[in-house]
Amino acid sequence: MDNLKILIAGGGTGGHLFPALAIGEEINFRNPDAKIHYVGSNFGLEAKVFPIKDVWHTLLPIRGLQRGFDVKSLSRNSLLPIRILNSLFKVNRLMREFLPQLVIGTGGYASALPLYIATKKRNPLPIILQEQNSYPGITTRLFAKYAKSICIAFNESESKLGQKIIHTGNPIRKDISYGDKKRGYKNFNLKPNIKTIFLFGGSQGSSYLNEMMSIIAKNISKAEIQIIWQTGYTEFSKYKNLEANKIRIIPFINNMPDAYAISDLIICRSGALTLAEITVCAKPSILIPFPHAAGDHQTKNAQALVNVNAARLHNQKTLNSIDLQHSIINLIHNDNKLKKMSSASKLLGRPNATKKIVDHIFEVMS
Repeated sequence: MDNLKILIAGGGTGGHLFPALAIGEEINFRNPDAKIHYVGSNFGLEAKVFPIKDVWHTLLPIRGLQRGFDVKSLSRNSLLPIRILNSLFKVNRLMREFLPQLVIGTGGYASALPLYIATKKRNPLPIILQEQNSYPGITTRLFAKYAKSICIAFNESESKLGQKIIHTGNPIRKDISYGDKKRGYKNFNLKPNIKTIFLFGGSQGSSYLNEMMSIIAKNISKAEIQIIWQTGYTEFSKYKNLEANKIRIIPFINNMPDAYAISDLIICRSGALTLAEITVCAKPSILIPFPHAAGDHQTKNAQALVNVNAARLHNQKTLNSIDLQHSIINLIHNDNKLKKMSSASKLLGRPNATKKIVDHIFEVMS
């Protein structure tokens, strides 16, 4: 396919951003001459990641609707109409100059406007949607009827999206399961002969998980356990002083493959992309779903791992720090249990998801 031009829109959080990057990387791997242009938001994680990745991109001055009623939220919401108009202008100009043949949406507020303009052109552009969760996001639900196809990871989402469904699994970064242990121990300054846990709350961090770890980190490290703790940028300054001999506190980890490689146990939320990565990496996990996720989809996501004994599930509303501490210590020193959980986790992994999605993209474009 000559002169292939594809616009990929998605971001806000890593759950929407990293699938977009994974799909783009696979397209370029197979067709190095393909031109990929990414669209995200000035206010999303992509504003930091796109420049690091050195990809061709446009950032829109748009952010999601703030749900609070405090002065800050109301002030931000009052600017939304202006931000939408400015973003529409940028996307229209990009469409005229780039002339994409296909638009792919991976979710998040930044993907809605490119999808909207693609479908409203005199000759509408084909769109493909990629939905990560068991309960489809609002952007996917809005544009499902216009899509050429919708790539999904969970059977539960099919009933909410109608026809044109393709079961692919979630696209993950090509190198995610190829971390280097030796390099990882060196870069994180940790010891290979001590068990390591890795706590993170998604790309943005989790206030709840951060608070829980701040209470138990010292006791855990005394139990011959090392900790990699990704706080997210917002709360890093609040917890950075807790770093110690066996505790590494980092705002955001760019080298996730090495972090996964040296981890014996993961403690995290249960967003779809997170679970796609830890299963491909065959990692045992303790999952604490975000209780306010739409349709409680994080609990549904987690249950798929719990059902095959690949993970333990804790409910945030009833969990206390002592129970979490005991759960971590009892599990990480049980080698037999960890090994069985790892095997179960690996069976759920979908390492070929990105390939399946790009196979379909090339079919549509042929």
